[in-house]
Amino acid sequence: MGRLLPSYLGLALVLGALVPSPMPGAAPADLRPATDPVLWYFWGEECPFCQRAEPWLLELETEHPELVVRRVEVVRDPDGRALFGTMMRERGREPTAIPTFILGESVWVGFTRPLADALQAEVRAQLAHEVAGPPPRRTVLDLGPFGDLDVSGHPMAGATLLIAFIDGFNPCSLWVLTVLLAMILGTRSRARVAAVGLTFLLVTAAVYGAFIVGLFAALEVAAHMGWVRVAVAALALAFGLVNVKDFFASGRGPSLTIPDRFKPRIYGGGRALRQDRPLVVTLALTVGIAGGVALVELPCTAGFPVLWTTLITEAGIGGASFMGLLALYLLVYLSVEVALLVGAVVTLRATRLQEAHGGVLKLFGGTVMIALALVLLIDPTLMERLLGSLVVVALALGVATVILVGRRGLRWASGSE
Repeated sequence: MGRLLPSYLGLALVLGALVPSPMPGAAPADLRPATDPVLWYFWGEECPFCQRAEPWLLELETEHPELVVRRVEVVRDPDGRALFGTMMRERGREPTAIPTFILGESVWVGFTRPLADALQAEVRAQLAHEVAGPPPRRTVLDLGPFGDLDVSGHPMAGATLLIAFIDGFNPCSLWVLTVLLAMILGTRSRARVAAVGLTFLLVTAAVYGAFIVGLFAALEVAAHMGWVRVAVAALALAFGLVNVKDFFASGRGPSLTIPDRFKPRIYGGGRALRQDRPLVVTLALTVGIAGGVALVELPCTAGFPVLWTTLITEAGIGGASFMGLLALYLLVYLSVEVALLVGAVVTLRATRLQEAHGGVLKLFGGTVMIALALVLLIDPTLMERLLGSLVVVALALGVATVILVGRRGLRWASGSE
């Protein structure tokens, strides 16, 4: 969370000869023994999340004068970096990011409102000499090479699950998948359909993930520019309005769909995959087709990733936590298409996505996108709590349902249905 520590360590190599310059209002590290609870705060200059944490930390000290706070700068101070690494490794952690707080054996990395609340509660408990009860139940997701992600305790896990699930119903990507499945089902081979379908999904997910990583890198560099959040919110608002417009007037005016000029190539790719070739050759063709399709449909599917990445940046999340949440996002995003693939393999049938279905999906997706854009403008921290995320998404889906039911009721009353 926060800026990655390696970037600050690189800066430290250049500025290592300079005398550490504490943050305004921040006292230098006090290494004297203390009998009261000691809160270690590891920070770095020019770290925007450290700048957000400092006023809160001063308020915490004012509220609890008996609390011993030891500030340690780790960018310019080599002794501070060494102490940071030692204390983290003693607790089985690596010094990956700042700001980092250590209280006893507990570690908090980054700075968000839920993190601050949890840390403040722990400080109060220790100052009151309360006996710790049983540890809270945790839901830990094993992300393989990305490590473990505590879904229950991570501030953006709930928002990630919700946004990725809604993004999974993107009509552009679903249309392409159903077209290709309909083509390759002609082989009547479940193994071939599964292999081609899975390869297609993995390649498109890899392109999608690479796009999000690049977007995150750009946003992290520009995180201090206030206009970036406004620009992203305005762009997402425009995307959402266009999607809602497509529900009422598909084919008229601007539209976020796959251009018609690319559709014959997609059909041609599907026919090429259906031909009787060695499986290795077919899979190689699938990789090429999937990469091209992913790039073609990106303008149609980019809305939610742009919003999600901006929310992640606003929450001060980076490093391993970002990669873990990205893996979670892609897993949830793919779950809808994997379900379609499994259904096609089992039944050897594929359902084509009709224009009416696509319009309904655009209505719901566009409404949620508008809601998230407004949240990004008003208060992005709403999405850092599961309840806030649920309320925002539920209200948006409720509005979309009212629009859908109302329009169908009007059509029924007029006799057009």
